[in-house]
Amino acid sequence: MKASLKGRYANEKNTAGATLVVNAGDVKLRASMSDATFVDGPSLNGLTLAVEKPRFFIVDYDDFRFQFMNTVRVAEMPLKLTYSHSRGDNLTAVEGAFMFDSANTVSANYVLGTRNCKLKYSYVHGGDTTFEQCYDWGKMAWDFAISRRVYDDVFKATYQTSNSDLALEWSRNSKFNGTFK
Repeated sequence: MKASLKGRYANEKNTAGATLVVNAGDVKLRASMSDATFVDGPSLNGLTLAVEKPRFFIVDYDDFRFQFMNTVRVAEMPLKLTYSHSRGDNLTAVEGAFMFDSANTVSANYVLGTRNCKLKYSYVHGGDTTFEQCYDWGKMAWDFAISRRVYDDVFKATYQTSNSDLALEWSRNSKFNGTFK
């Protein structure tokens, strides 16, 4: 059994959440609640119940979402497939990722009934530097990203051609110095 409690205090907006995960053999039972569950008295707002078998399926009660995952081998290389449907968002998506080797991956995702289709290529150089390029048919535009890991720090730059947006990000995930982004 695992339990977590998270809180955030910001200017005029405070949030809290709790999660309880119970292992029941091959599946995990998860219950999550946010501060919306208790703000105006006990309610079902912000309550999420889920059943999950890692790498195979997830069924989520909150907005009735289900997701099926599987990996098949094509020419001795893994092809990861995911099918997900969310009734709350009225969204059905299909995703796939094909790993040529540990450094080269091609992935695609498509939201059924829309033009929202993305094709992405990722190359990992030396285990520390990742180059990514993605074409989005919905926006008819390219996105580019490069990231570099230096000890506990990750430096990332992204560029979206659809809106000429350049973003720089620095994040740290250290057991000794803490986590920030």
